[in-house]
Amino acid sequence: MGQPADHSTSGGLSMRKVVHFEIPADDLDRAKEFYGSIFGWEMSTMEMEGGDYTGIVTTPVDPATQMPTDPGGINGGLVQRVASMPAPVLTIDVEGIDATLADIEARGGSTVLPRTAIPGMGAFAYFTDPEGNVIGLWETTSS
Repeated sequence: MGQPADHSTSGGLSMRKVVHFEIPADDLDRAKEFYGSIFGWEMSTMEMEGGDYTGIVTTPVDPATQMPTDPGGINGGLVQRVASMPAPVLTIDVEGIDATLADIEARGGSTVLPRTAIPGMGAFAYFTDPEGNVIGLWETTSS
């Protein structure tokens, strides 16, 4: 099974960062108004394969990489609620999605959505843990 790259000294096992969140909504316009008016988040909706996606900016980003410039800050998105993602999802950065999904499945989790590329940025996937929580994975594309 693939081991994630070491980014910490915690017992020799890498501590991977939460890098993104997604909030599902039944009414995307209502959710945009709600979160934008309360938290001041900037939102932009774009067409993507499978439907519209509303990106949420909660912290400044580097214009070239679109990565947050504030340490620990993450951005996210609003998505249409579906049966496979009824609750908010946290997304964790990994070295390689395929190896990580294999490790997840070997340890009792299951793949919800396999590796899906976003050209010029990276790829994402979703899995369920043994407790039934849906969690996302993110793999950054090398430039």
